[in-house]
Amino acid sequence: MKTQNSFFLLLAFVLSTTIVFTSCGRKQEGSPNLSDNAAEKVYVAPGEHDEFYAFVSGGFSGQMSVYGLPSGRLFRIIPVFSVHPENGYGFSEETKPMLMTSHGFVPWDDSHHSELSQTDGVPDGRWIFINGNNTPRVARIDLRTFETAEIIELPNSAGNHSSPFITPNSEYIVAGTRFSLPIPNQDVPIDTYKDNFKGTVSFISIDKEDGNMDIAFQIILPGFNFDLSHAGKGPSDGWFFFSCYNTELAHTLLEINASQNDKDFILAINWKKAEELIRDGKFNEIETEYFNNEYDETTHTATSNRLTKVKTITAKDSEGLAYLIPCPKSPHGCDVDPSGEYIVGGGKLATVIPVFSFSKMIKAIEGKSFDGDYDGIPVLQYDAVLAGEVKEPGLGPLHTEFDDNGNAYTSMFVSSEIVKWKVATQEVLDRVPVYYSIGHLLIPGGDSKKPWGKYVLAMNKITKDRFLPTGPELVQSSQLYDISGDKMVLLGEFPTIGEPHYAQAMPTEKIMENSLKIYKIGENNHPHAIKNEKDAKVVRESSNVVRVYMTSIRSHLTPDNIEGIQVGDTVYFHVTNLEQDWDIPHGFAIKGNNNAELLIMPGQTRTLKWIANSVGIVPYYCTDFCSALHQEMTGYARVSPRGSGTPILFRTGDNKGNP
Repeated sequence: MKTQNSFFLLLAFVLSTTIVFTSCGRKQEGSPNLSDNAAEKVYVAPGEHDEFYAFVSGGFSGQMSVYGLPSGRLFRIIPVFSVHPENGYGFSEETKPMLMTSHGFVPWDDSHHSELSQTDGVPDGRWIFINGNNTPRVARIDLRTFETAEIIELPNSAGNHSSPFITPNSEYIVAGTRFSLPIPNQDVPIDTYKDNFKGTVSFISIDKEDGNMDIAFQIILPGFNFDLSHAGKGPSDGWFFFSCYNTELAHTLLEINASQNDKDFILAINWKKAEELIRDGKFNEIETEYFNNEYDETTHTATSNRLTKVKTITAKDSEGLAYLIPCPKSPHGCDVDPSGEYIVGGGKLATVIPVFSFSKMIKAIEGKSFDGDYDGIPVLQYDAVLAGEVKEPGLGPLHTEFDDNGNAYTSMFVSSEIVKWKVATQEVLDRVPVYYSIGHLLIPGGDSKKPWGKYVLAMNKITKDRFLPTGPELVQSSQLYDISGDKMVLLGEFPTIGEPHYAQAMPTEKIMENSLKIYKIGENNHPHAIKNEKDAKVVRESSNVVRVYMTSIRSHLTPDNIEGIQVGDTVYFHVTNLEQDWDIPHGFAIKGNNNAELLIMPGQTRTLKWIANSVGIVPYYCTDFCSALHQEMTGYARVSPRGSGTPILFRTGDNKGNP
């Protein structure tokens, strides 16, 4: 499979990249493909709503951003794997457990791919999932609240990139490892990679009622780098497909050493067969360590659970479980069209886009049309599975999405363009430039059974002259194209947060109708909640621990005078927002606090931990502009010397309290 010309292919790739990047530095004379009425098509009048929610991964920010389409307006940043000072996520005592891992508290990750839950192959708006690439994790976000509801860590994994793609009825999301490891991880020479390093694919089950996640099983595979994946649908439901590169099993200078083979693979896994093996007890249970962190909406508190076992299946020992489809060259994207018949590979260094047929794959398996095996896994004959190739598509094909008219749209990183082609015939229909170097792209519902189409969103890595300069680091951007006609037409562009990779979108009404507006105060079961002002109190729990049970409501905090705190005390402010009105959060911060503020939703309780480290008067206040008198929403804490004997006292107005 090795080529004599791999060096020259790499050289051509680098030169092409250089040419494109150099050209990007020149001032563009407008955008020649811009629609004549672009402003009209993206304009959303004041008070009106966008057609689609778009959920965009934050890359190295570790977050998810929510935008409206077609306007490109930013609605919300959802903290997932990263602490978020804006609302105290990861700082409040209630949310700290969300970021616990086997490595301890990890307040950051590299989030690449968002994935909506599905029913019958169509996004249903219940949850959205996103991967943590660095410290391998998968998170579930509840779209009633737009808050992170659960994070599960992945053992026996590193570089959780091929993740978290979903089956048509949300039975599973998958997570394929980018970096292979010894399993179990151990001290071995790195140059024993071929003998000791293995890849894994985790199948994470999703509870149909509450969405709770569990690692159902892991499949142990050769030491490839698993890049991206998609589930089958329709006729291919029950299968999962993964792009694989580094079939050379290189462990150094992968730029060259993992780009030698003319063809790498798409891995096809029969997950129904995997379920059968698990039911029949044909698995190993291995000792490991990982955490599952869940947020309870009734107690407003997260808990962190340490787990120690996982079920594994070894692919080479499981006949009928896994097959390898040769795919040119260094594939990145792995996409399945709405019909479920066609599987598209995106070879980063390939000169064609291969399109494989699921029905031909099944026929090839049944007829044993194999080209040997790789580590015990049958390799299917390329021509036996191939439906056709998109010829001369452009340079650097990465990802493919689909519209509702049988067309595919592929991002071309090196030549900075989107290419439209007919799935059934592999004929190129249109191409349009992007500004510049597109990575992923998005069509609403574009990886589902029934795409909504209408728009394609290009997520570009380089902006150069597109926006005002901001020093060496420039914002990344997305560009929106109209795909309702035969030709793609640019409508607009907008900056994005972090380094977006993948995004998903769906119609607004499917999410708006289920949106939560308040937390009912009567249903608040937080262990430190108080539900009216008369229950506010300050309690010395021990010699160096004080708990403040506080309420907030327009426009005061109760209590707003506190005495009796001593230097060295750890003080927990348990603040309950008594508002029962939509869009009236309250904040809480205290001078010198070394973590963050709190932002507390109506009916919610949050806790701020504060160390009193010096004698004096310390103000605290509401950080949210919640009313005309928000400036008056303040209080004072008195900190006395250690051992002073100053009693605990608290008041609001003339109402004094005592322990």
